Amino acid sequence: MFETIAQNIPDQQINFHDITLTIRRLDLVHPQISGNKFFKLKYNFLEAKRQDYQHILSFGGAYSNHIAATAFASQQFGFQSVGMIRGEELADRPLNPTLATAQQFGMQLHFVSRDEYRRKQQPEYLAELARQFPEHYIIPEGGTNALAIQGCQEILKDGDAQFDVICCAVGTGGTISGLIEASHGHQQVLGFSALKGSFLKDEIAQLTNKTNWNILDDYCCGGYAKTSAALMQFIRDFEAEFAIPLEQIYTAKMLMGIFDLIEKNYFPAGSKLLVIHTGGLQGRHIPFDFIAT
Repeated sequence: MFETIAQNIPDQQINFHDITLTIRRLDLVHPQISGNKFFKLKYNFLEAKRQDYQHILSFGGAYSNHIAATAFASQQFGFQSVGMIRGEELADRPLNPTLATAQQFGMQLHFVSRDEYRRKQQPEYLAELARQFPEHYIIPEGGTNALAIQGCQEILKDGDAQFDVICCAVGTGGTISGLIEASHGHQQVLGFSALKGSFLKDEIAQLTNKTNWNILDDYCCGGYAKTSAALMQFIRDFEAEFAIPLEQIYTAKMLMGIFDLIEKNYFPAGSKLLVIHTGGLQGRHIPFDFIAT
């Protein structure tokens, strides 16, 4: 099952000024269960199988990497799947590529209002869903729970103690929580939030007792699903120079932030950075809003 998919994940080293960046190419784990989604889903699916569930239910927005990956993994490993999709108005529109792909992989799409979607973590709402969808194993939005954190610890390898800083993009906080748990005390884990605001710090603090980490939202381009002309130019320049594909929701914002911090001497000279490419390349084709910067 999952154990046979991710065998050899390549690292790609680049240099910028006097800093060495080693990019862990999780985007190459699998074409459909891409990047960090592989690690976040792994133990959730194993647990669903252990408990003899036949159905998977999860949550996501219209362009959710998690929804697309969950749909494929469900079909691949013999589950039926249901996606609770934010935005009831989407039911009357043609499916975008992300949702069309999820449906193609057998996922039943249920479009719910934003008010209802905001209840996705409330126990009483989850109890309602359990009654509406009996015998469904429920995975939270983005896949983030204790099993996802367990899986994301496996992103780091035995030899990674050599790195001074571990960098990753942050959405729901599951991936960075796993990295924090697996990190060494001498390392800094630095997250680049795709969302505006400091609330993620509070949420991640509930998931780990370690303190060797920080979250920056300076490079989110105004918020989730927002971008800028500067970000898009960074993507073009970066891909031309290093031949590593990026997407504008997560990884590109992180790398733009890293390069800016290096220019500002944020990292001591000679620092070794491990940069986690979390995949999600289906996001390259999403028409996001622009904020001029």
